[in-house]
Amino acid sequence: MFRELVRKNRQVPQEECIDLLTKEKRGVLSVNGDNGYPYATPMNHIYHAEDGCIYFHCGKIGHRLDALKRSDKVSFCVFEQGYRNEGEWAYNVRSVVVFGRVEIIDDMNKIVCITTELCRKFTSDEAYIRNEIANYGEATLLLKLTPEHICGKLVTEA
Repeated sequence: MFRELVRKNRQVPQEECIDLLTKEKRGVLSVNGDNGYPYATPMNHIYHAEDGCIYFHCGKIGHRLDALKRSDKVSFCVFEQGYRNEGEWAYNVRSVVVFGRVEIIDDMNKIVCITTELCRKFTSDEAYIRNEIANYGEATLLLKLTPEHICGKLVTEA
């Protein structure tokens, strides 16, 4: 159902894809937006090895949520800063594209658990995290992306 990479010699192994999804803090979530236009937004995320799903937090209203209520099919792209090989000017960058379906979760216990984990990717200040959840938890939903296809690629920006 999903296309294979044309340049298979650039394909990143599945373990590296999962590593990138785990380590990187943000990516771009694309939904089927209004009037046939894609709608892509940068999103913080957390990858859960336990269930193989990717979680995001969002508000209870907006373009993205309206689109997800119409169609749960999405793509999510994550890429790293990249690296240069000794003596070369071009960066080598790994990216991962995930195709899957999103479930909207409104269970407060799950929201608190996942958003706490997500916050810890950015800060170890537990008082700050508790305050954020106390102030914004009730206005928050979770998006659970269940991957159907994950594909990674290494490109040299030359």
